[in-house]
Amino acid sequence: MDRIDIRILQALQRDGRISNQQLASAVDISPAACWRRMRALEDNGVIERYTALLNREKVNLNLCAFIHITLARHVRESTAEFEAAVLQRPEVMECFVTTGDADFILRVVTENIASFDAFLEGFLFGLPWISQIKSNIALREIKLETALPLDPERA
Repeated sequence: MDRIDIRILQALQRDGRISNQQLASAVDISPAACWRRMRALEDNGVIERYTALLNREKVNLNLCAFIHITLARHVRESTAEFEAAVLQRPEVMECFVTTGDADFILRVVTENIASFDAFLEGFLFGLPWISQIKSNIALREIKLETALPLDPERA
């Protein structure tokens, strides 16, 4: 990737609906060259997909929680089954394998505390591989970024 590719990616992260003409103008290349570069970025998996960012509160998903999970046994079977189960749950927005006190950290979004409790009771507490669950409820969102910090000077 070169500086133009990075500038294309920066512009797309700001506005995924920008037209090819506007994007080409913003990065100072021809529309045909811009389209070819975007296509290459998509084909190479740099651009995974395009999406819309929704306001969580306006769609009534008011509770955000971070759940630290420790597995009872660290064997491939329990890890794979836990990961497969988590992938099926739409409330789980993010799941990371981590170092430290927890094996996994989940970011979960639900309507309210009652729906969060139902997620815990109906799903997490029923998984056989878990030895410990610790939850933290977010009180306020200070910063939420989706754009990766790309630097064209490093290209």
